[in-house]
Amino acid sequence: MDVRLTAEQEEIRRTLREVLAKRCGAQELRAAEQTPSGYDRALWESLARELGLPGLALPEAYGGVGCSATELALACEESGRVLAPSPLLSSAVLAAPLILALGTQAQRTALLPSLASGALTAALAVPGTGLATALALTGDNHGDWAGGGRAGGVQARRADGVWRLYGQAAQVLDGHSAGLLLVAAHTGGFARSRTLLFLVRDDADGLVRTRQTSLDATRPQARLELRDVEAALLGDDHADVPGALAAVGDTAAAVLAVEAVGAADRVLERTVEHVGRREQFGRAIGSFQAVKHRLADVYVGVQSARSAAYYAAWAAGTGGERVGGLALAQALEALRTAASEGVQLHGGIGFTWEHDVHLYFKRASGDELLFGPVHRLRAHAADAARLFDGGEVTV
Repeated sequence: MDVRLTAEQEEIRRTLREVLAKRCGAQELRAAEQTPSGYDRALWESLARELGLPGLALPEAYGGVGCSATELALACEESGRVLAPSPLLSSAVLAAPLILALGTQAQRTALLPSLASGALTAALAVPGTGLATALALTGDNHGDWAGGGRAGGVQARRADGVWRLYGQAAQVLDGHSAGLLLVAAHTGGFARSRTLLFLVRDDADGLVRTRQTSLDATRPQARLELRDVEAALLGDDHADVPGALAAVGDTAAAVLAVEAVGAADRVLERTVEHVGRREQFGRAIGSFQAVKHRLADVYVGVQSARSAAYYAAWAAGTGGERVGGLALAQALEALRTAASEGVQLHGGIGFTWEHDVHLYFKRASGDELLFGPVHRLRAHAADAARLFDGGEVTV
């Protein structure tokens, strides 16, 4: 593994950082959160047109740039630094790879170029609150998380050659604004029980989308109600949907880990800047040994998380081992610690709504609710590695 970034990767980071610094400051961020879509559409169009961000990891044959998950992760690191609200995660990291992996040639040709250009956005809808389970981040996803033939999930039935969906999905990232929905639904009853993915357009009859108030406003979520909604099957009914979701889940976890490291690094920078300016007893509080020790611990945590996240992104981009979940656990822990210390060391202003430091704490907490929590990410990684199958561990 060559740990050095290529010239192309450095250029992606530099260009994106410059653009986001100009167009996604504190005021722009809060203004974007209040829009109906939850993000700045003009900025999204600019990132798509000028940088090709939505199609960064899609093949050139479908209008993408042809890079790997590593480059996409580095781009997300820069967006994570400023907590930029955008459909990048839901559309480019979660939905597009599933269409690429499972879709028919006709579906890929019809949908991926629009997703790569940013003209179309997509969202993955999972019943209930089971996104982490569906992506196999916190446990095996071969169970009945999609409904299991019972009420509370999303059920699919085929009548007269047409698939129809009925049910509800909560905590759908960008589900209120996406032009295309990938809905995980249970079908086959108990005899031929299986989970399939279906394509639903935003204007489908019987589809009700409601934006929800989320802990992290930079990651807008929606509740979807599907009332006998007509849908198109993604791929065929013999597709290995759990396997595809697990593969996408590992890559998404690696990307999220790098994004969380970017956020942790930025909140640490802001805290260091503040303690260097804030004076108490006639001297900057950053000169106190106790403050230095606390920030040194945060720095070590962030750098350790960066190493793990970069390795996970590299492994995902080269088809190596699946370590995304473990890297995500370490990165979320580092972000939570950095944000907590940031709130504390900013003093009274750190607790106010007007200051931005609390947004980083909400990002860490919100991501844990969606993709974690940390202890379950680590427990599943240990189970997958069969760490404790040999009985008692001896030294």
